[in-house]
Amino acid sequence: MNNSLCIWVDAARPKTLPLALVSILTGSVLAFSVGSWSWPVTGLALLTATLLQILSNLANDYGDALKGTDNEQRLGPMRAIQSGAVSLADMKQAMIINVLLTIVSGLALVFYALDSAQSIAAFLALGVLAILAAIAYTVGNKPYGYVGLGDVSVFIFFGLLGVSGSYFLHTGQIEWRLLLPSLGCGLLAVSVLNINNMRDIENDALCGKRTVVVRLGQQRAKIYHLLLLVGALCAFASYLLLQDCSAWLSVPFLFSLIVLFEHGQAVYRASQPVQMAPLLPNAVKCALVTNVLFISVVIAQTILR
Repeated sequence: MNNSLCIWVDAARPKTLPLALVSILTGSVLAFSVGSWSWPVTGLALLTATLLQILSNLANDYGDALKGTDNEQRLGPMRAIQSGAVSLADMKQAMIINVLLTIVSGLALVFYALDSAQSIAAFLALGVLAILAAIAYTVGNKPYGYVGLGDVSVFIFFGLLGVSGSYFLHTGQIEWRLLLPSLGCGLLAVSVLNINNMRDIENDALCGKRTVVVRLGQQRAKIYHLLLLVGALCAFASYLLLQDCSAWLSVPFLFSLIVLFEHGQAVYRASQPVQMAPLLPNAVKCALVTNVLFISVVIAQTILR
């Protein structure tokens, strides 16, 4: 029983979950900064985002195994189906259970947070879209992850919808300034996917998985990666500079400049795909550190305002 539990925990890929949660936390903290925040909304939003990310991970395991992308040439950690620990049928059943749990959590969130019929309908539609996007990334006859649209999906769901959507659930409104932290979260999430795809570039190309990295080539993908980091840093910094607070309160955020610079330097120096493997957890760490520093500054500005 314990071994079975460990297998499914590994299949859920818990190390990827913080990226799904940080955009929700960012949107919730921004709602807190304008005096509109709810514990239940935050909790339900975090639960729903976690379930969606787990669904995406299970679907990726299923889809890549079915298409033969998870093979001996792949440099990443061995997945559940690839290792033989889980069958395709079991994974499919787990995905169905996860979808049902996601629907229950999402409905509870939407009906607790929103009163307007129009807003409820819009978020229900977004919820259905999120579930379909989580599955269709690698599953189906034409999975969009295999034609290079994974970056767009990650940017939308981990950035624009994650931040702005959670903010709306708390406040019932959207502000144009939210675009900046939404951009920051989204671009950092894409940078993590980009490292993953740079690691897998050779195997993906052989298996017909035309990611952005495969289309760009390794060298241009590195430049793309640096642009993602710089764009995220500028987006977060711009939001902080627009706030009506003392500039010194934003000083702690400058630490992220050091973290992102060191990471970008390591990525640019890597000459082989295998050298990208240890940089993947580092990319996750950079994204989390940058987001947490931003959140901390927003909280400090709110308290000392």
